[in-house]
Amino acid sequence: MSTTTARHPRRTRAPRPYRLDVHLGAAGALDSLADDVREGLSATPKFMLPKYLYDAVGSDLYEQITDLPEYYQARTELGILQREMPGVVERLAPTELVELGSGSSRKTRVILDAMDAAGLLRRYLPVDVCPPALLDAAGMLAEAYPGLRVHAVAGDFERHLDKVPARPPAGRRLVAFLGGTIGNLAPDHRDAFMRHLAGLLGPGDALLMGMDIVGGDPERIRRAYDDAAGVTAEFNRNILRVINRELAADFAPEAWDHRAVWRRTLERVEMRLRAREPMRVHIGALGMEVTFEEGEELVTELCCKFRRETAEALYARAGLELTEWHTDELGHFAVSVAVRPER
Repeated sequence: MSTTTARHPRRTRAPRPYRLDVHLGAAGALDSLADDVREGLSATPKFMLPKYLYDAVGSDLYEQITDLPEYYQARTELGILQREMPGVVERLAPTELVELGSGSSRKTRVILDAMDAAGLLRRYLPVDVCPPALLDAAGMLAEAYPGLRVHAVAGDFERHLDKVPARPPAGRRLVAFLGGTIGNLAPDHRDAFMRHLAGLLGPGDALLMGMDIVGGDPERIRRAYDDAAGVTAEFNRNILRVINRELAADFAPEAWDHRAVWRRTLERVEMRLRAREPMRVHIGALGMEVTFEEGEELVTELCCKFRRETAEALYARAGLELTEWHTDELGHFAVSVAVRPER
């Protein structure tokens, strides 16, 4: 682990420090990727973990996806936050925000604005896998909110939640996990993750989570992952480029077709890559050779959808209580609030 204290220049007042803790050294990140690729490509069916879609190129492609007409999730969630956050902040009175997967921080500002307007904003703790992006966001937010303390954590939220700084004895914490990312976790891993996530909360603290909702036309949901412009297809194939670069593999990304499949009984979309022809792939860093048949599919992302009752049960198993459920007018997306009960 390394710790960096950076200072952002200001025009009218003394520089205010912000901090970045890095828990993903180069060797550790590559070890994790190697282990995950070995496991995924040895499984039946073969799979990859979606977090490896988000290198610098993948993150830029994802930002493009959020602006596509088919991808309703991002703009719908943002609209709900803009409408509901002042009331949520008034009811919860949080003094610090922990955000997992902070990304471009567009939604972050809506939450911080509401906390700032209420005179409650003290500290912001973003958690993401990209240190440069965290530093950029920290600088911008420290400039935008005078007096805000920013303590960023560069790490994998599935492995490094225990590295999030402890909550202060006074005040209340709000943890934000937005974008429907909870739906990317495999069901058999989700409960354990939620228990770890709940560990960030003390009595009276709250979790703000975005969830894509089951309902209406399944094709509307599926198209969000298969846009006409082909941006999502490039985003999906990018995971092969990541493996090529980091693990000395020889995938030919252009030989794979992007697929987005609605699984009705499982209530989820699966993003897949389909091999156009038989191929043999060498992964030099692993000393591994993997064969694919023509038409064989590699699962790259699960996009699970929820109902209020399934969300409530998910929270309950983690020791949390669902207290608020906010949706858009069409019922396509929900932003929920769950609290750790004060006993």
